[in-house]
Amino acid sequence: MKNILTLSIILCACSIGAFAQQEAPNIRRGNHDYKASDFTGAEVDYRRGLEKNDQSFEGHFNLGNALFRQDKYPEAAEQYAKAAELVQKGATRIKDVPEKDRNRLSQAYHNLGNALYGQQQYGEAVKAFENSLRLNPKDDDTRYNLIKAMQMLQQQQQQQNQQQNQQNQQNQQQEQQQEQQQQDQQQNQEQQQQEQQQQQPENQMDKETAEQILQALEQDEQDTQDKMQRVQGQKRRVEKDW
Repeated sequence: MKNILTLSIILCACSIGAFAQQEAPNIRRGNHDYKASDFTGAEVDYRRGLEKNDQSFEGHFNLGNALFRQDKYPEAAEQYAKAAELVQKGATRIKDVPEKDRNRLSQAYHNLGNALYGQQQYGEAVKAFENSLRLNPKDDDTRYNLIKAMQMLQQQQQQQNQQQNQQNQQNQQQEQQQEQQQQDQQQNQEQQQQEQQQQQPENQMDKETAEQILQALEQDEQDTQDKMQRVQGQKRRVEKDW
């Protein structure tokens, strides 16, 4: 049983006679390059073949394999999806696909699942593997990959839930900190107002006291002047008596 991300169909095993004549040379060269592990060269050959016949299942499928081997998972998934679409044609349900096309469509969905798995799109990979198994229930490789994808999907969901919980906690802490800061600011403002109110009577008392002292000084000065005038008056009278 192959590990996950190992293509169950390394290369589409159709005979050259199944290809359209205009694309056959490019597909043949692409197959040769692919077997020699020259995946970049194989990609170029398959793309040239598809330029001549874009409706080739083999061209899209094998191009997907060449891209997959280069870790170009999004591009590989696109090619597998096109290959599956060409086989499935107008059939909206898996069970409506003709028996003669079921094996190729199963292979396309299997490899599509691998490409989606490589992008950590585990939910979509599960669906692709399930479609492959509906077409070929006896494929143990697809069943194994489906189980692995389901396990990874569960782990991914758990991690997302943990991250969401952590984010919620952080948001809650930030809200509490903001509320505490607002409360502290409000308390500081209230304390400043109280201090101002407490200082205000003292300032008023100081002013009143100052006015009283000023009035007392003025009264003392007046009294002093009155006394001096009386004393001077008395002296003058004494001198007259003399």
